[in-house]
Amino acid sequence: MLQRVPVRTRSVAVSDVGRKRAINEDAFFRDDDMGFYVVADGVGGHNKGEVASRECIDQLHMWVRGAARDIDRLTARCIAGDSEANWEIRRLLESGLQSACYMVFGMAELSPDKRGMSTTCSALLVGGGYAFAAHVGDSRVYRLRRRSVLQITEDHTLINYKLKHGLITAEEAERSTAKNVITRAVGHKDYVQVDTADVDVAAGDRFLMCTDGLHGYIKSDEEILELCADDPIDAGASASIDLANQRGGRDNITALVVEVLSV
Repeated sequence: MLQRVPVRTRSVAVSDVGRKRAINEDAFFRDDDMGFYVVADGVGGHNKGEVASRECIDQLHMWVRGAARDIDRLTARCIAGDSEANWEIRRLLESGLQSACYMVFGMAELSPDKRGMSTTCSALLVGGGYAFAAHVGDSRVYRLRRRSVLQITEDHTLINYKLKHGLITAEEAERSTAKNVITRAVGHKDYVQVDTADVDVAAGDRFLMCTDGLHGYIKSDEEILELCADDPIDAGASASIDLANQRGGRDNITALVVEVLSV
């Protein structure tokens, strides 16, 4: 069992419009002092998807910053082995994402030109020997540890739903033209179901957070390791963008890489 010890993080993020889109509807946030990171992929095209992704991140950042003292107290309890504190942090992130959902939906209701806008959102908070995730949509968070990859988030897509329930095969899913149909989004309604999770962290771990403009082109866990496991994190993020563009760049592309270091 890993000993829960304080860690620090450093990160880099790159976002690119890709080769087919006119504007970049992706957004990201990173704060190494807080150990807090977010990626979001706006939905809506002409309906201001880029506004939705940015507003969601801004609202979630303000929520977490306002809860900084509570987070410090809770992460100290996590280090002490209090598992109830894990649940409280996950609940805090869930509430923050719910608040962001309500705000994005409200903006769309008030402005006809924004009607229908929404966004995916994957957030990561590192502290207390754990990484806590809150997630809606099909952006992803992976943990890289030594030569293994763990996908922390689960895609909220129609294809993934059908796969889970045995309605289609993996081969049929791979051939499907409806891979981008998402079943949950922040701002689509005034409430959204948020997935949360926590995983242990240790010095040497890395996290890759990305939108589907990247992971849609990744063929295996081994490719993720090749991109982000060994080289400096800025090289890994840039290589991820290059790979997606080389394979078509049909969507906006965002890669945020976090490295966990000992204090």
